[in-house]
Amino acid sequence: MAPRNLLQIIRDGFARNSPGVAGAAIGLAIGLLWVLFGFFKMLFILILGVVGYYVGAKYFSQPDAIRSLLDRLFPPGRFR
Repeated sequence: MAPRNLLQIIRDGFARNSPGVAGAAIGLAIGLLWVLFGFFKMLFILILGVVGYYVGAKYFSQPDAIRSLLDRLFPPGRFR
């Protein structure tokens, strides 16, 4: 199989929202992180990624949610 065909298969898989291609990409990324950094550093990177996804999905999808988060962290009006 030529590299061009393989890249086209991967691109088509992501375009069709194929769970197999997405799972393979996630598995490849986790495997590379493990080989490059070791288990505990990889685990730390993954945990930070999950926390970042949660914060981004919960707070950055609603503009008022960011302001309420800042008001809970800092006294209102002190840093604005």
